[in-house]
Amino acid sequence: MRFEQPLWLWLLVLVAVLVVAYLLAQRRRTKYAVRFATLPMLEKVAPKRPGWRRHAPAAAFLAALTVLTIAIARPVADIRVPRERATVLVAMDVSNSMAATDVAPNRFEVAQQAATEFVRDLPAKFNVGLVSFARTANVVAAPSTDHQATVDAINGLQLTDSTAIGDAVLAGLQAVRTIDPDDPPPSRIVLLSDGGNTAGSPIDAAAEAAAQAGVPVSTIAYGTAEGTVNLEGRDIPVPADTEALQGLAEATNGTFYQAQNNDQLRDVYSDLQSSIGWTTESREVTNLVAGIALAAALLAAIASLFWFSRLP
Repeated sequence: MRFEQPLWLWLLVLVAVLVVAYLLAQRRRTKYAVRFATLPMLEKVAPKRPGWRRHAPAAAFLAALTVLTIAIARPVADIRVPRERATVLVAMDVSNSMAATDVAPNRFEVAQQAATEFVRDLPAKFNVGLVSFARTANVVAAPSTDHQATVDAINGLQLTDSTAIGDAVLAGLQAVRTIDPDDPPPSRIVLLSDGGNTAGSPIDAAAEAAAQAGVPVSTIAYGTAEGTVNLEGRDIPVPADTEALQGLAEATNGTFYQAQNNDQLRDVYSDLQSSIGWTTESREVTNLVAGIALAAALLAAIASLFWFSRLP
């Protein structure tokens, strides 16, 4: 929590003085009572004291003063709120390595299902599009609020050879620029790949372009290190290039994930959906804090009237 006018917090020193004064007054009262009467006599003559109730109204009143002082200083807190607008580009690797069966039944089918759920769970007002990439990258579904069009495009993808990760990022950036150029909403590219960059633009160049555009690229390294795909009768290892994908995410202020099975991939997309759908904003919470102070003061007054028929 931060404060717009922190100098007002010096009033808390006055509250601390009042606390000390109250404690000294209670100590003096007890001291005088013991001085002028023996303890056995006090037990017989003095009425039974209310115990903690005697201090409760004063404590509530001092708490109200403390919270009210904080309210005067105009506190500002970081609050998580849902986004009203955003553009999300889903970039999916459709290289032949996605046919690997280390993720049952195979990487490609699981990736399609998880991406479909991700798109359907995004807020309805978000613009969503799809970029597929193998030897080249193509915007298969332009970003729009028609989420079903993106879902249909995901289900219609076909595998081919090579992996152009850099081109996928550049194609996503180009698609993002088409959404309201005068007042563009926050944008994010979510890129899934199970291999390394084997065609097209270098990843470093694409990362630099995304960073300059202010578009984070969150990457998912998909599949196990032991995954293989059979091509022309040969079993070819197809591990994801985690180092390159992590570097791409870090360079663009995105998030890097690893997913080695169906459940992990769905968890990744669920986490992405949550982080993209919400944002953190700084908001003044003076009214809330002042309301708490008023509630504490009313509690002190009600308790004192109910127990002692007087105000604190």
